[in-house]
Amino acid sequence: MRLINLFCTLSLAATGAVFAQNISIATGGTGGVYYPMGGGLANILSKHVPGMQATAEVTGGSVDNLNLVGSGKPYVAFSMVDAALDAAKGQEKFTNRKVDVKTLLVLYPNRMHVVTVESTGIKTMADLKGRRLSAGSPGSATEIMAFRLMEAAGLDPLKDVSRERLGVAESVNALKDKKIEAFFWVGGLPTAAVTDLASTPGTKIKMIDHSEAVAAMNKKWGSLYYADTIPKATYAGMASDNKIASVANILVANGNLPDDQAYKIVKAVFDYQKDLVAVHQEYSNLRIASQKNAATSVPFHPGAEKYIIEKGGKLD
Repeated sequence: MRLINLFCTLSLAATGAVFAQNISIATGGTGGVYYPMGGGLANILSKHVPGMQATAEVTGGSVDNLNLVGSGKPYVAFSMVDAALDAAKGQEKFTNRKVDVKTLLVLYPNRMHVVTVESTGIKTMADLKGRRLSAGSPGSATEIMAFRLMEAAGLDPLKDVSRERLGVAESVNALKDKKIEAFFWVGGLPTAAVTDLASTPGTKIKMIDHSEAVAAMNKKWGSLYYADTIPKATYAGMASDNKIASVANILVANGNLPDDQAYKIVKAVFDYQKDLVAVHQEYSNLRIASQKNAATSVPFHPGAEKYIIEKGGKLD
């Protein structure tokens, strides 16, 4: 009996069925957008892809997620394009350890939030000099983009600020407790933790404009970032639209994910998009027309390409 079971296990592994049976969705912290979106995705895949059982996992964010993808284990992950491109090239936090990362879907814009409250007196990026702030948790793409933004704005992130490394929920609590004076966060709209801060009685949120730094960021890192806006209706108490830098957010997997499984994952997302939008509104930004090589900079998985082209998409 043991020999039969072993034979069946090896046979399933050879056909890729083991990959299909158990898959993990690498998300982010519980206060961000990746986590609820990942939970919704895991539910859809488990319910509608035959034989697949998917589970959402809390992680530190994009860098952690890409390391999990690089492990070769069955992970699908959320990531910002800049972090994924670093992983694909084996640079920055991925120096000497390239990841065979492939794009499954271009999802939605990830907006850079530079958040403070009016009582700090911080009004511009320059005002952050000498302040105590959080630049994102270890293992997050927030930390990568925060450093790039500070440098583009003329600040040395290692010398000009006192820096904590907190996730968005922890950053909000630290700001409420006056342990920090501002924080960086890159995520979708709305982000639950920022909504919580903005809705706190006696607190007046202040979002710092920084879109003028986009040109300098792209000059050094390539055309990854673009000027964008967080509408003033997004968070309670915003006095005006917030002029910001954004970067595309993508769903990725290891190149070893079987083509048919990549195809089924992408198909399920589009087939059940309405159900996913009910979990988080950022899924409403998903479009076949948005699936472009120029939007991701990280090559598409062949299985994803097949579905997109079948639906009339043009990657180039």
